Amino acid sequence: MHRMPIIDPVSHQYRSRAPLSPPGNEKDIPATIDVEEDSWATALTPRLAQFVAVARHEHVTRAAQQLGMPQSTLSRSVARLEHDLGVALFARHGRTVSLTAAGRAFLASVERALSEVERAAEAVRADADPATGKVAFGFLHTMGSETVPELIRAFRADHPRVRFQLVQNYGEAMIERLRDGDLDLCLTSPVPDEPDLVARRLDEQKLRLVVPDDHPLAVRKRIRLAEAASELFVTLEPGYGLRRITDALCAEAGFTPKVAFEGEDPETLRGLVAAGLGVALLPPPAVPRPGVVELTVTAPRAVREIGVAWLDGHPDTPPVAAFKRFLLSRRGQLLLHR
Repeated sequence: MHRMPIIDPVSHQYRSRAPLSPPGNEKDIPATIDVEEDSWATALTPRLAQFVAVARHEHVTRAAQQLGMPQSTLSRSVARLEHDLGVALFARHGRTVSLTAAGRAFLASVERALSEVERAAEAVRADADPATGKVAFGFLHTMGSETVPELIRAFRADHPRVRFQLVQNYGEAMIERLRDGDLDLCLTSPVPDEPDLVARRLDEQKLRLVVPDDHPLAVRKRIRLAEAASELFVTLEPGYGLRRITDALCAEAGFTPKVAFEGEDPETLRGLVAAGLGVALLPPPAVPRPGVVELTVTAPRAVREIGVAWLDGHPDTPPVAAFKRFLLSRRGQLLLHR
């Protein structure tokens, strides 16, 4: 037999539209108990497991023994449940009971509800397990080809059964998912400075000016960004961290970039540069792309900081805490520097 959780009865005071008459003669049950609209779950949940135990045993004493509570307390709890519902769930036959038609209908639904609660509890316990739990981890598109796979490979050398729920997105979207509780940690750039977040700088990545291989600047190895002031730029859309960095660097160099295209993927931008649509400020590619030349920017200092962020005050499960410690231990070694 499946053990039901022990749930002690609690007293409730509720307000309702009409008083209900108790189906039994329990003297200690108030003549009227009001229930606020839409509050049935709050009112009934503590007594559902007790109801199921009595229904299965068809005997209050045996059910009380299973639940580890006094028989008189269980009797009062079941009577209060019937009183609150305004329906007789049991027919009494001396020391035994049997379900009424209403009780049988209620039992089927209650068992399904308690099974859902059981599954939910097991799921959250499994996600928090130190050895096999889950980490919800977000990261930038540009971190997906090399950095994040290498991080997970290295972490799982010591935590082989920890599961990852991965989300690849741009920085602002991941920050919102942190706030919504969908992510435990995110790897992002720029490193956020928000009062409800904790963020730690992990590394920095040089940005390069990418030009078509037949462009007049392609014969150069280095360039001051101001020399590209007249060029058309292909950039990420507003809201992306790399777009904010591009705009800030161009402003520092003394110009506002003329934008020919706004996209969502850095490698798409590289392809459009190769097609001659414009130039772009991008981090190094995972694999060299034909058709482009990547120039070192000497001024201003063209880098982006990469950091990890999490929600301030949000308690970590053991697997999340372990992965957070691992990420912080990789300061200065997060990226494959080229």
